[in-house]
Amino acid sequence: MRLKDKVAIVTGGASGFGEGIARRFASEGAKVVIADINGEAAEGLAREIGGLAVRADISRGDDVRMLAKEAATKFGEIDILVNNAGIGHKPQPLDTLDEETFDRILAINAKSVFLAAREIVPGMKTRKRGAILNIASTGGVSPRPNLTWYNASKGWMITATRAMAVELAPFGIRVNAINPVAGETPLLATFMGEDTPAIRAKFLASIPIGRFSTPEDIAAAACFLCSDEAAMVTGVALEVDGGRCI
Repeated sequence: MRLKDKVAIVTGGASGFGEGIARRFASEGAKVVIADINGEAAEGLAREIGGLAVRADISRGDDVRMLAKEAATKFGEIDILVNNAGIGHKPQPLDTLDEETFDRILAINAKSVFLAAREIVPGMKTRKRGAILNIASTGGVSPRPNLTWYNASKGWMITATRAMAVELAPFGIRVNAINPVAGETPLLATFMGEDTPAIRAKFLASIPIGRFSTPEDIAAAACFLCSDEAAMVTGVALEVDGGRCI
């Protein structure tokens, strides 16, 4: 019960890493708000874990404002914010990605962090406490070819994490990130281009531990970083990557 009675928002919380984090947080005693563009999936998970589902496009300011309001109305002030929602693109040369996809990647992977901070940070400042966790990627540290603009968006998130940590530390707010390696989530096929045994073997060859990450792996790290056990940890981008970035 390391998160007992904490109120946590998890964006992109209805599937993949977000679902794993939401489940783990609930099992540790948190009141979890599952924000996802897939409202039906969010509702289903919320029923299972006793949380609150909010259908929201977190790249839109009005949606994020509504999310913060509904979360506070249901559970009270927000203690934990997990910026997990993210999208990628299929592997392709950097000069062939269309502008609409580029804009959507930056809106979901970068702008959403700003929008969420704008709504949630003021309350955390007032209470002099809070934990923010950004789910970045090993792609922001050790980029794979042909995923340039996705890699860049996650590099932005890592830099934002460190800048936020420095600025918000005097207010008692900690900000950290997790850099997962490719995981068994709905985004895996997107990153690989296609899901075949040969392509899986190629990806796995770059991970010394020899397997993809799982939602449970990321959730365990997220639980630690958002708990009081990590009271002295801020500005960290923790690689949960089976050794890929070594």
